[in-house]
Amino acid sequence: MTPSDQGDVDLDVDFAADRGNWTGKLDFLLSCIGYCVGLGNVWRFPYRAYTNGGGAFLVPYFLMLAICGIPLFFLELSLGQFSSLGPLAVWKISPLFKGAGAAMLLIVGLVAIYYNMIIAYVLFYLFASLTSNLPWEHCGNWWNTDLCLEHRGSKHGNGALPLNLTGTVSPSEEYWSRYVLHIQGSRGIGSPGGIRWSLCLCLLLAWVIVFLCILKGVKSSGKVVYFTATFPYLILLMLLVRGVTLPGAWKGIQFYLTPQFHHLLSSKVWIEAALQIFYSLGVGFGGLLTFASYNTFHQNIYRDTLIVTLGNAITSILAGFAIFSVLGYMSQELGVPVDQVAKAGPGLAFVVYPQAMTMLPLSPFWSFLFFFMLLTLGLDSQFAFLETIVTAVTDEFPYYLRPKKAVFSGLICVAMYLMGLVLTTDGGMYWLVLLDDYSASFGLMVVVITTCLAVTRVYGIQRLCRDIHMMLGFKPGLYFRACWLFLSPATLLALLVYSVVKYQPSEYGSYRFPAWAELLGILMGLLSCLMIPAGMLVAVLREEGSLWERLQQASRPTMDWGPSLEENRTGMYVATLVGSQSPKPLMVHMRKYGGITSFENTAIEVDREIAEEEESMM
Repeated sequence: MTPSDQGDVDLDVDFAADRGNWTGKLDFLLSCIGYCVGLGNVWRFPYRAYTNGGGAFLVPYFLMLAICGIPLFFLELSLGQFSSLGPLAVWKISPLFKGAGAAMLLIVGLVAIYYNMIIAYVLFYLFASLTSNLPWEHCGNWWNTDLCLEHRGSKHGNGALPLNLTGTVSPSEEYWSRYVLHIQGSRGIGSPGGIRWSLCLCLLLAWVIVFLCILKGVKSSGKVVYFTATFPYLILLMLLVRGVTLPGAWKGIQFYLTPQFHHLLSSKVWIEAALQIFYSLGVGFGGLLTFASYNTFHQNIYRDTLIVTLGNAITSILAGFAIFSVLGYMSQELGVPVDQVAKAGPGLAFVVYPQAMTMLPLSPFWSFLFFFMLLTLGLDSQFAFLETIVTAVTDEFPYYLRPKKAVFSGLICVAMYLMGLVLTTDGGMYWLVLLDDYSASFGLMVVVITTCLAVTRVYGIQRLCRDIHMMLGFKPGLYFRACWLFLSPATLLALLVYSVVKYQPSEYGSYRFPAWAELLGILMGLLSCLMIPAGMLVAVLREEGSLWERLQQASRPTMDWGPSLEENRTGMYVATLVGSQSPKPLMVHMRKYGGITSFENTAIEVDREIAEEEESMM
């Protein structure tokens, strides 16, 4: 090691110590819960459940949670906590695959741009609910057409006569499409029209809120989540209690959960369950890895994994009860089947549920609660996206950016706000649909498959388990090893193949996207995939020797890979510390830092295993 290299490593250690940690014991757990429990739990899971077998859907859902969700969640947390590094710098574990980290950043950046636009829509509806009469309750406004018909019964009656809804549009649907989006001002994705200044200001407010909450990194966002991660549960409970006490609520709940076991014979149901788990837990976006990187070295992430993953699943199921109880009441009031009022995604959040709110007494109050719940659910996830980007880049350039992290965070927010302005135009929804369909589709699956194989096959499952043993005091069992090596990658590969085989062009309502827009979306997904071989090329070119020697050198961990703090670098990692020349580095480490702890006992066991392996190889 040259003197300049030693100086660089010294600086690395100093900046690792200044990187910061969570300030409270619950900061990390609540941040993970807030990150995973998001808008998808409310507007995607209930719809997916009832269209894929109702209660029978829970069988593949929990099976996929065990095979794919929990193991990948634990793997990502382990990488972040062990190294205390973000999605880019963590690839010191195997520089050959650093392109996967860059792909992760591209994906999370694209998602953050349009996700905050959804939060802007929520803010718009939140402000619109601050009135005595909801603006989407009646027809007769300037944005309504002759097709508008008030699809509602009496607030004080026990139901309505069956309505013929064919060829009509509800006031809430026209409010969403013609007033909020003003989509009639656009001829398509190629001519988005003018900027909607009301949406532009809501988007600005959304970015200001996000910036203020991540201003001091996890020290500030870790405190905000005490409210944003817990308050949605209070509102969800209120909506659930109100929903199940409505007439007709049981009709919706029965529709939601009635088991249809013949659906389990369809491969589509199993794929849908895996997709729901994959996207709901947020694996592969880098948020989990980033949050775990701010943990103390011996944080019990195994316990946290079970709490968050199971809590996320239970929240999705409870949200289904809250949503479908209200939809059951709505179907009874209109005199139509539940499947005619049930929708997923923005259609549920901004059309169907607001329409249901107009049928309730004190409708502005319930509307405000619903959209405030969506706001808090969305903000937690957005915090994670921004913190992932900021942490990844500052970990790459700590000397320049870490002292100015707040300024850098502000610049990122400004840049993303400007890039998101196209989403505030009359045709902005077309661009949002395109981003939603392609930014985190097959590209994200390729990134997660690459990460899983690189860590378990190239770095080695034995090394990984040894690292976790040193960190937590126990080795992952056969279940985790089998999932990491075979079951999880195989499941993700099946998802990838399915998404390619069952590819369908993007659409929004009756609008079909032109060929150039589809091509742009596909290129968006391919760009994240291409970053992986591009990163490999850069890593190989930086090494010396033949191609095979370069590949071998680039795939090995760097000399400074391991725990970021010196006192945690026990076992084989002590030898990589600056100035460590001892043939028995563990004993030197123990003399320097005091008596033997339970974790140092673990380190002794790890050293013994290493020695035994070396003897067997000789």
